[in-house]
Amino acid sequence: MADPVGAGAGIVGVIGLVIQVTHVVVQFGMDWKNAPDDVKSFMAELGALKTVLSETNTNILLNADFAAAFQDQPSVLLSQLGPGSPSTTDTKRLLDICEGKLESLLKELKKRGEGHQLGWGRFKSAFLAKDTRDSVENLCRQCQLLNRMLSIDAAMLGASTYKEVKEARQEQREWHEAEEKISVIIRGGVDESNFRQENQARKQKKQAILDWLTPIEYASQQSDFISRRQAGTGQWLLDSSEFQAWLAAGKQTLFCPGIPGSGKTILTSIVVEKLIDQFCNSDEDVGIAYLYCNFRRRDEQKIKDLLASLVKQLAQGLNPLPDAVNSLYGKYTGTRTQPTLDELSQALEAIATLYTRVFIIVDALDECLITGSHRSDFLSRIFNVKEKSGANLFMTSRHIPEITEIFHGSTFLEIRALESDVRRYLDSNISNLPSFVRRSPDLQEEIKTGIVGAVDGMFLLARLHLDSLNGKRSPKAVRTALKSLPSGSNAYDDAYKDAMIRIEGQLLDQKDLAWQVLSWITCAKRPLTMSELQHALAIELGEISLDEDNLPQIEDMVSVCAGLVTVDEESEIIRLVHYTTQEYFERTKETWFPNLEAEITKICVTYLSFDTFGSGICHNIENLLERQRSNELYNYASCNWGHHAREACTSIPEVHSFLERDAQVQASIQVLTVGKVRFIGGSVYSRVFPRGWTGLHLAAHFGIEKTVQHLLGTTITDVKDGRGRTPLSHAAENGHKAVAKLLLANNGEINLPDNRQGQTPLAWAAGNGQEAMVKLLLANNANIELKCRSFGRTPLLWAVINGTETITRILLESGAKINSQDNSGRTALSWAAGMGYEAVFKVLLEKGADIDIKDDYTRAPLWYAAHRGNGLILRLLLVDSAEINLRDSLMGWTPLLSATAHGHEAAVRLLLLHNAEVDIEDTRDRTVISHAAENGHEPIVKLLLAHHAKVNIEDKWGRTPLLYAVRGDHEAVVKLLLEHGAKIDLKDTSHEQTALSLAELKENEAVVKLLALAELKEHVALVKPRQMHKPKPKATTDAQE
Repeated sequence: MADPVGAGAGIVGVIGLVIQVTHVVVQFGMDWKNAPDDVKSFMAELGALKTVLSETNTNILLNADFAAAFQDQPSVLLSQLGPGSPSTTDTKRLLDICEGKLESLLKELKKRGEGHQLGWGRFKSAFLAKDTRDSVENLCRQCQLLNRMLSIDAAMLGASTYKEVKEARQEQREWHEAEEKISVIIRGGVDESNFRQENQARKQKKQAILDWLTPIEYASQQSDFISRRQAGTGQWLLDSSEFQAWLAAGKQTLFCPGIPGSGKTILTSIVVEKLIDQFCNSDEDVGIAYLYCNFRRRDEQKIKDLLASLVKQLAQGLNPLPDAVNSLYGKYTGTRTQPTLDELSQALEAIATLYTRVFIIVDALDECLITGSHRSDFLSRIFNVKEKSGANLFMTSRHIPEITEIFHGSTFLEIRALESDVRRYLDSNISNLPSFVRRSPDLQEEIKTGIVGAVDGMFLLARLHLDSLNGKRSPKAVRTALKSLPSGSNAYDDAYKDAMIRIEGQLLDQKDLAWQVLSWITCAKRPLTMSELQHALAIELGEISLDEDNLPQIEDMVSVCAGLVTVDEESEIIRLVHYTTQEYFERTKETWFPNLEAEITKICVTYLSFDTFGSGICHNIENLLERQRSNELYNYASCNWGHHAREACTSIPEVHSFLERDAQVQASIQVLTVGKVRFIGGSVYSRVFPRGWTGLHLAAHFGIEKTVQHLLGTTITDVKDGRGRTPLSHAAENGHKAVAKLLLANNGEINLPDNRQGQTPLAWAAGNGQEAMVKLLLANNANIELKCRSFGRTPLLWAVINGTETITRILLESGAKINSQDNSGRTALSWAAGMGYEAVFKVLLEKGADIDIKDDYTRAPLWYAAHRGNGLILRLLLVDSAEINLRDSLMGWTPLLSATAHGHEAAVRLLLLHNAEVDIEDTRDRTVISHAAENGHEPIVKLLLAHHAKVNIEDKWGRTPLLYAVRGDHEAVVKLLLEHGAKIDLKDTSHEQTALSLAELKENEAVVKLLALAELKEHVALVKPRQMHKPKPKATTDAQE
């Protein structure tokens, strides 16, 4: 009769008895350390048996996956242990015998423990009873046999699965999963739930690193835009010869300019969808990254933000994350700073080369980076990526000469709304017009013809014109309107004005709601979510809490705005329909929304004065996040009320009232300041939050001149916050010149340092790029050489670290000492070289900066330039005969060693051309080629070998460059070194490993083959000379034979 329980009960019984035997001796006060050796040996065997049985029970008998794997075929192992196996199997019989003997041993131990004289002599014989030991040994041998059975099962399952795969290729994935399950069991049975947790942890860490780069996601915008595509529209672009040629070949640029409202953004989303559909599920390794520039998001679309987003998107498609991202995270995550522009550019170039093809798409270049040379700088960096990786670029913009000129020589394809696409849109949306239109096909055709004739390539106009007909009451009214549809260069302004007239004609409540919606969306400092705008419109001046019954409905908010407002469903952003709509309202703001900034300010400070914020700051991140979740306008109002107040240019009593409520003020300051920091964990938030701000600090921070003037009557001018900063310090940091003048006129101390780093107002202004403020403070005799306490930096050093060329020049021309050193001995030139700021570096060099001043680590500017890998700065220093082989005192690295360790090939080439010493050793006796080999920098290894670098130099651990290359699995470098005479029999002194033994340990078959072949060649080379010198045998006669 089959055992209904199987072997599980016997296994659990034996395990339980082993535990009891161990514990009972301890209960009697015996110490296992003092046990006789033969008892220890027995218990060790017993412990091993317990471990094997426990893993067998967990990973096989209780593992549903194992049983499922053998559902349709026999298992040798389950025939012994399975629930359907007979109770007479050898394994179950041995389990029963062992369980019985261990029960007897336990009883005997307890019996002997009842005596008065306890000692190992009293217990020893019980442990050494022959029957007990035999039963344990027999069961251990049986477990070894079970292990072989498991191997047989694995082989049988593998063969069976392979056969199924051969017959049905579509089941290949299931075969791998089954094989993996068996492999896991063979290797010791890693718990599947642990694997899932580890995998989840890896995913979470990867996402945390990506979010550290930038929290901005463009996927939701892509979803919003593509969802607005009218079926069939835009196909002309995909079918065009220009697009097909761009898609077919690498290293191509397709520039698509278009008039406002021609549909550039929707067409861009169509291109992105096309690329995703074509490549993401193919075998090709293709990277796709895209940006949607937006005039309302300029604060989060600076050059760094855009580059970081491209890095994030391309890195996201790789598993594991590329070294270029991991190294940046490792370098900066503990410093509370972000990578530089050059580092992001280099990371983007490096990641792009990991793909076989890369597509970078940027929509609406005209809507971002509009100041200075930022746009051309951004595009220059993207073009560098294209040159180094062969990436394809797709860009859209309005017709702006300075942008068009940048794309001279690229393929152009103008975007205009085709008549066929406009008709498709009208066909799908004409049903929204009144019923008399829906009942008249002839009138519908008149409407389509009239609108198509008026739009002239502007898709947006088709939508606006169709919306303008929605309120018409008769066919005659429709036909009259069609005759006067706006067109030409002023078409948008006329259409928007017409829409506003229609809004004016609504019922009073509808008109007021539309005015509020449009005014908030137009003047908001960033895009608003639907819930934020709902709460803003529900606030009643003078109230102390929000009445949720006053929240307007989203549908009503959109419908009363005559087609000028739309909602992005994915991102939940409510916005104006187009950039041109924003431009129109900005031009006509005083006409439509007079005193708007003051009204929004009142609403924001009324909200922040609510009783719900009366408890002051939150003391942990959980409470802060909950406050943000439950108070939708909290973030926006805290971060932007002051900007609205500054632009209102008038005294607002509600602001003065708010600033008198200290708890509410501190609550708003917390989210204002914490919101700027990207760190995780409650302790960080409470530590980062600056305490002790007064209303005057807050008004100076925002630059609200009228409020500062009001508060100076009751507040000390130089009142200090928790970090010792004065209102003048805050005004200087943020460049509020009028407020700074006011504070200085009221005897504000111009050279007062703060308590945290010891920065003066001039240092804050210089370090934050506030040129006008620097000039103002210098004109008021600010101390230009006053160093901050923490770092010993002068305002000049702060300006250089910030990379501001104009301020650097202003300070130098005002008498700043050019070679002043900070607490670590670094000069302005050293910082400019290390940060890669070429323009700043040239200014310093032009003004006579000393190129050979060394810091506390004996590092000169040349060392930092090599570390950064900036070729232009390196050339300038080398031309001036900077000391090329100077070693630092920390690691003994020369500029060449530093450039090599960080993979800067161009810098290495330049240094070698200027005779940098190639075999110089660092403090660990490592040479340049050792570092290059460890990091797998094949081009650099080639350069070094071409300059006769020694390949068999051993470091302090006896490791050669070959050993480092093997350790890093760098097959190409291993091959290079072997070709140049690397010895394979040298051992490191710490692990006694040769290159071959290390490769075998790492199970790198390709490297093992390379080394084994080299060993064989070396052996043959040694044998041949011996054979050549071997004496010839003497001649023998037949008789002698």
